Amino acid sequence: MFTIGDFARHGRVSVRMLRHYDATGLLRPAHVDPASGYRHYTAAQLARLNRIIALKDLGFTLRQVRDIVDEKVGAEELRGMLRLRRAELEHAMAATEARLVRVEARLRAIESEGHMPANDVVLKSVPAVRVAELTATAASYQPEDIGPVIGPLYDELFRRLHEAGITPTGPGIAFYEDAPEGGGRITVHAAVQVSAPLGDGPVRVLDLPPLDQAAAIVHHGSMDTVLPTAQTLAHWIDTHGYRSTGYPREINLECPKDRDAWVTELQAPVAGP
Repeated sequence: MFTIGDFARHGRVSVRMLRHYDATGLLRPAHVDPASGYRHYTAAQLARLNRIIALKDLGFTLRQVRDIVDEKVGAEELRGMLRLRRAELEHAMAATEARLVRVEARLRAIESEGHMPANDVVLKSVPAVRVAELTATAASYQPEDIGPVIGPLYDELFRRLHEAGITPTGPGIAFYEDAPEGGGRITVHAAVQVSAPLGDGPVRVLDLPPLDQAAAIVHHGSMDTVLPTAQTLAHWIDTHGYRSTGYPREINLECPKDRDAWVTELQAPVAGP
C-alpha cells in the first residue's frame, strides 16, 4: 500500500485533492489506520483516479464523475467522451476566435470614423448574369448568423455542380433578401456564374437581374472583417445623396484557402440622387 503522499505522487495529483475525493466519497482510501487516521491506497486505485481526473478535465461535475465511474466506464467509452469534448472545445475556440475578429472589425470601424476614405467607391451599372444557386435562411444579417449558413451552402453548391458536370464560368456571387417569414430573418443566396439552361436541376439556374446603379467597393480580406469596408460604402452612399435599394451583392473575385487573402467586391444597389 501507499501512503496518501506516495499515492498522490504516483497519481500526479495533490494530497488535498485526494482528501477532497475521500470526503465526497469519490475515491475512498483502501485502508484507514484506526489509531492514526492515516489513509493508505493501493496501486489498483490508480485506475479509478485516472478516470476521475480524465472526466473532470472533460468538464463533468464531481457528481457526474461519480455516477460514471461507478458504472465502470471503459477506456473506449472514455475515448469517445474525449473525442466529443475535443470537438466541443474546438467549436468553442473557433467561435471565440470569430467573435474576436468581429470585435476587431468593429474597432477598426470606430477608429476610422470621420476619416473613412471614399475614393475607393465607384458608381457603375451591373449587367444581368446567369447563375446557379442554392438558398437557405439565416437568423439575421449579422456576420455570426450569415457565416455558418453561406459556407456550407457554397460547399454543397460546388459539390452538386461537379456531380452534374457543370463548370462555373465566373465568380461566386452571394446576395441576400428579407426572408418571407420576416422577423429579421434573411434568405441567403449562394450563387456562381454558369453557362447552363434555366431551370431547376441539381441546383436552380436563373438570370440575376441587372443593377442600373450600384455603388461598388473592393474588400481585401476575410468577410469576417468586412464591416469597415461596408460602412465606408454606406458613408459614400449617404454623402453623395443616394438611397440604398437592397442588400449589397458580394462578388468573390479571389477566394484562396487563406481567407485573409480573399478579394470581394461589394455592389450596393442605389437610387438617386
